[in-house]
Amino acid sequence: MNPLPSIQARLARALLVWSLVWSLAVALAVWLAVQQQVEDLLDDSLQSAAELLKEPLMAEDAALPAESGGPDAAGSGELADDADGGFAWQVVQYSPADAADVLFSSATAPTVAWRLAPTTGFSDGAGWRVFGTRLADDGRFLYVGQTRDERNEVQIEVALSVAAATLSIGLLAHFWLRARVRYELLPVQRLAERLAAHDPIASGRSLGLAECEELQPMHAAIDTLADRLAHRLAQERAFTAHAAHALRTPLAGIDAQLAVALRESPPALQPRLQRVRSAAGRLQRVVSALLTLFRSGVELQRQTIDPAALVTRLAIEGLTVELAETQPISADPDLLAAALLNLLDNALRNGAQRLLLSTPGRDCLRLHDDGPGVAPERLQQLQAAISAQTYEGNTGLGLMLADLIARAHGGQLVLPLVERGFAVELQLG
Repeated sequence: MNPLPSIQARLARALLVWSLVWSLAVALAVWLAVQQQVEDLLDDSLQSAAELLKEPLMAEDAALPAESGGPDAAGSGELADDADGGFAWQVVQYSPADAADVLFSSATAPTVAWRLAPTTGFSDGAGWRVFGTRLADDGRFLYVGQTRDERNEVQIEVALSVAAATLSIGLLAHFWLRARVRYELLPVQRLAERLAAHDPIASGRSLGLAECEELQPMHAAIDTLADRLAHRLAQERAFTAHAAHALRTPLAGIDAQLAVALRESPPALQPRLQRVRSAAGRLQRVVSALLTLFRSGVELQRQTIDPAALVTRLAIEGLTVELAETQPISADPDLLAAALLNLLDNALRNGAQRLLLSTPGRDCLRLHDDGPGVAPERLQQLQAAISAQTYEGNTGLGLMLADLIARAHGGQLVLPLVERGFAVELQLG
């Protein structure tokens, strides 16, 4: 059986998905917004590096050797490569013949001049971002460059940092909202607990005010439904009780007339009259059960009952009832008598001649007859119908009435599997 959809689970999944989508969207928006600012900051860093290099280079102009690798006078480290920042530099000499000679450079700078023609300011090319500035009037230029990969890496780090921050905020918001949703759904759970203990049939019973505004329409709908149900059930009980009363009197008269007819009729007619009287007796027992079950004021009148004494009063002609060791049970005597009458009548009509009555547990009656019984498959079908209370088309009137009476006591009717015959257990709570 597929589990029912959960509002809380669906909201939690939606919150998680939207938290992730929101985090990525915010990260992308922030990255697009700061991308140019990051480029500008990196350009400022490049220009600042050029200014820092320009002053010592001009100050030590006479001491700078011509070979690549940097001047000895720069031992302070100012002219060294910025390995972490990806910076490199070149000093290029331009001649009137348009030659571009690299006088000296950092170790990571290319050996070929970045710019073949004198260039100041920012420019791009060959995987580098370069800033150029004039070093002297004799055609020497200082170029400071940063690899494009390094700049991309910086931008990626910024994007990842923004994404991590927004994702953290999104996940925190997700867990907070999830906890909040769980808290807001608690009134629904408490409403379910109240409904489990709510008796809508009891006169004047109402769910009362809801815990929150959204549940108030549900409370009102349940109370309205309960009122309609109680009204209809009261009508059905009244009709059943009146019908049972109206039938009981003529049935009693029929039984009395049949008893007289049996005494006065010739022997040849007596078997037929006896069968008619037995059928009228069964009908009278059914009517009595209905009258008892649907009487006005259905509150149980529990008493301590001796099963042996009760069965003695319910003797049915043609069925021998044997008693095992029994213990007193607590039940409504009228309802229990109605249930037993129908179960005994069922046993007789299904071919049983003997029946053993026992009390296997507290407030539990077990009836085991010697009839033909039913197949295990059919027994399972009967038990499933009784457990689900889907009586129509699945069980007879006797089992249905017995189960209804057991449920009125807080129990139910159970059909245990036995090797021979047919057994029922009337569990009374």
